[in-house]
Amino acid sequence: MQSAGKEAVALAASAGLILDPWQELVLDHALAIREDGKFCANEVGVMVSRQNGKGSIIEALCLWGLFINDEQILHTAHVFKTAAEGFRRIEGLILGTPEFKAEVKRVVRGHGEESIELHSGARLMFSTRQKGTARGLTLDRVICDEAMYLTEEQTAALQFTTSARPNPQVAYLGSAGTQESTQFGRVRRRALKGDDPKLFYAEWSIDPCTVLCPSDCEEHDPLDSVGSYAKANPGLGIRISVEHVESERRSMGPAIFSRERLGVGDWPLDGEDEWRVIDKESWESRADENSVLVDPLVLAVDVTPDGSTASCIAAAGLNEEGERHVEITGRSLAEPLAIDHRPGTAWVVDRVVSIWRACKPMAVVIDKAGQAGAFIDALEAAGVKVISPVTREYAQACGEFYASVVPRPGNEPDLNHLDQRPLNDAVAGADKRDLADTWAWSKRNSTVDISPLVAATLAMWGYKKCAHKKRSKVKVAWG
Repeated sequence: MQSAGKEAVALAASAGLILDPWQELVLDHALAIREDGKFCANEVGVMVSRQNGKGSIIEALCLWGLFINDEQILHTAHVFKTAAEGFRRIEGLILGTPEFKAEVKRVVRGHGEESIELHSGARLMFSTRQKGTARGLTLDRVICDEAMYLTEEQTAALQFTTSARPNPQVAYLGSAGTQESTQFGRVRRRALKGDDPKLFYAEWSIDPCTVLCPSDCEEHDPLDSVGSYAKANPGLGIRISVEHVESERRSMGPAIFSRERLGVGDWPLDGEDEWRVIDKESWESRADENSVLVDPLVLAVDVTPDGSTASCIAAAGLNEEGERHVEITGRSLAEPLAIDHRPGTAWVVDRVVSIWRACKPMAVVIDKAGQAGAFIDALEAAGVKVISPVTREYAQACGEFYASVVPRPGNEPDLNHLDQRPLNDAVAGADKRDLADTWAWSKRNSTVDISPLVAATLAMWGYKKCAHKKRSKVKVAWG
């Protein structure tokens, strides 16, 4: 396999654009060429945190496409400011290099109409992604900057512009995604599956600690180590200093810092990612909005890995028919926003103490090695009894939760839930991780916030552990 990557690097250098080793690596793969002269990858994805220099990759691709491959190129961005900055930078490189400037036929500097055209006919255009963008154009290369904001409709419109070209390429470049990053999320999922030979994807991100990681966990990455900074930022020590990253960590909340600097995205759920562990039919068959939890019960608390995106309180016990029952605690089923699955963590301790005093649960289950472990001292100081499973017990709890929902020969499911959306979404998007000869829920592999599922699993474990208490059969009403 050959690559035009080194040619692109040398061309950029001739314009004074010196690339970092990681940028050269991306170009080497992005411009890899088959024996028939076509690109190995029709699509290129790059996910890296801000200020690492992804803009230089775009500039090198544009220079090579213009001056070597005679391409029709469209550079798109989410907002005009980004598109205008991209134009300003590439214009400076071209007009500041006599050999390049001599090949320029015209430069258009109009608001939203910026472009550079060469005597060869090659052309580079800049645009924001609006309705009608690229309509009527035939393009060899489409560059989607700020790809985390790219929509499915915008992608469809852009990709059709390359359909008639013999050797097109679409590049997606951005930072960590959110629940709205549908298109970039799909590119990422295809890359993780590893079954698309026409896609090249590169990502720099950490693997944050997940549920029941020990305090000295070596398998996952902490949020406050130089090693994590380097893993997620290939420009560390070149374009970004450790001191600056430390300052960002102190000034941001964990959720924002994890996403913006450490590449931990909150990627959206797609159909092919759903129901990997518990199937949809089994889960929906156990929904019963008339199931009522009765005393005694156990509470459990879980928090997302970054420590502030969301927290959840769940309860488990038996219903009036003597079947197992789990739910997210809350004041009213008619008010979904009133249930105890909310952003942040500041509300958790007061809410748990309130429920503890009103409902007198047998215990509150918290993974002491996870993010929710930070609540234990405050809860115990308020008189709350806290218990924690070890890893083996948690794995058993995950298996028992699964068995209580999914029918198997000789096993009749007996778990009831209230069809609450956060718990439904958590079960739908949950994945698992191997633990020796068993498994547990995986926050890293799951595509959604699974804190409601983890809390429900912990609560079920706690109820089984404390179920010797005599049942009063009094219906539970959350205060």
